Amino acid sequence: MTGYGRAVETVNGREFTVELRSVNNRYLDCSVKLPRSLTFAEEAVKQAVKAAISRGKVDVFISVRSEGGEEVKVSLNENVLAGYLAAMRQMVENHGVKDDISVSTVSRLPDVFTLERPEVDEDQLKADLMGVLAKAIEGYDAMRTTEGKALENDLRSRGQTILELVAQVEQGNGQTVIDYRARLEAKLREVLENTSIDESRILTEAAIFADKVAVDEETVRLRSHLKQMDSMLTTGGAMGRKLDFLLQEMNRETNTIGSKCTDVRLARIVVDIKAELEKIREQTQNIE
Repeated sequence: MTGYGRAVETVNGREFTVELRSVNNRYLDCSVKLPRSLTFAEEAVKQAVKAAISRGKVDVFISVRSEGGEEVKVSLNENVLAGYLAAMRQMVENHGVKDDISVSTVSRLPDVFTLERPEVDEDQLKADLMGVLAKAIEGYDAMRTTEGKALENDLRSRGQTILELVAQVEQGNGQTVIDYRARLEAKLREVLENTSIDESRILTEAAIFADKVAVDEETVRLRSHLKQMDSMLTTGGAMGRKLDFLLQEMNRETNTIGSKCTDVRLARIVVDIKAELEKIREQTQNIE
């Protein structure tokens, strides 16, 4: 499901910025991008995202900035410097090289200076980060809630449309049997002319036809599936995969109804049902 959340907060002298972005995906695929100083917290971040989000391709972007900069102690490496100077003087004496040794020259040489950074309490740093991450997830959830309500309304509306179409199929199916019997009787009268018609034979043929085109079982199951979808929407929570399965069942029932329909008008209604189910399937991709 698509979503976005962002949080910026200063904790213990560090400014954390956390962003979450997600797009539709069948399963959860979480990618975390953070500075080297926070790599130890990557797994904890992924676990927090996994606890809050069950579906989607989620990208997490994290940055941290120390207020006033880190207190870094720079010290001169006396032994290394002495070695460099001794070697340079030897160059001057033995090879006649111009003596232009200066502070700027020496300071650029490797390992002349030693940098000592303050020790970092990783547990505290991770706890500070997780607090900001939790706020970014809250913002992400708020956006998903708004979008989810719009999706819920759309799915309920389409479900109601399908129910109305199913009612038309049920009504039309009964009329199809009546029309078939009338056509059968008219055809027999035309063929047999003045000969008496066996009413029992007409009833038998009509019954066989009615059984062949009956869609009662399919429409009952389709209504049950739609009721289950409505119940899922009311209950809430992660339902994307369940809806995927439910849609497969609804499509199966609709295809069976279509194969039994001999009336062109009913066939068109079945096409309309399939169109609504396809729209629901597309929307389901946006649901966690």
